Amino acid sequence: MQARTILLVEDDREIRSLLADFLGREGYDVLAAEDGIAMDRILSGASPDLVVLDLMLPGEDGLSICRRLRARGGLPILMLTAKGDDVDRIVGLEMGADDYLPKPFNPRELLARIRAVLRRSEPAAAAPPPTRRLSFPGFVADLDARSVATAAGGPVDLTSAEFDLLACFLERPKRVLSRDQLLDWTRGRSADPFDRTIDVSVSRLRRKLAGIDPEAALFIKTVRNGGYLFAADVRAL
Repeated sequence: MQARTILLVEDDREIRSLLADFLGREGYDVLAAEDGIAMDRILSGASPDLVVLDLMLPGEDGLSICRRLRARGGLPILMLTAKGDDVDRIVGLEMGADDYLPKPFNPRELLARIRAVLRRSEPAAAAPPPTRRLSFPGFVADLDARSVATAAGGPVDLTSAEFDLLACFLERPKRVLSRDQLLDWTRGRSADPFDRTIDVSVSRLRRKLAGIDPEAALFIKTVRNGGYLFAADVRAL
């Protein structure tokens, strides 16, 4: 199997070198950049599978770079943030990051999160029918192909994390799902039990669906002291 390519954008030379060496030993091809300008040079001639992006960079900061990368397409982004800075984490998710990791961190946790994000973002291999296709008012989701479209066939642009969240709701409609359950199903046991960024992800998913059909804003209901409930009818196709 061809090695996956990681683009590491980190201004600290020592950290950049240590992480590049570590990920290289784990079988990844690593491209390293110290800032947004160097990153753009690399992207002009390479197509990495994932970007590990530091928030604090000289010149253009990580949030601005994240916004630019997300506007270009679905390249997975794992953002490195300052420890305990919840605001930056939430804004990073708002900008379209698929996951984040606070500094300082164990390289093994970084590796686990990289693998998880890559796993979520992989297109489904050619799978024999039947596919798991589900419809809900105005939309059709193919869980095997990891795609969502309008009933008319127009694509719905979701990040891998947003798709995982929607899939959780579609597979469990009309049930109250707690924040802890959603974190466990979408990010695994490495998630912080006090992590509130699931609320941000729900908000972003609501906003994207409502941008296509305003009535879709009512599909995901907040249950006080409970979590969230997907209220729309879901049918197998």
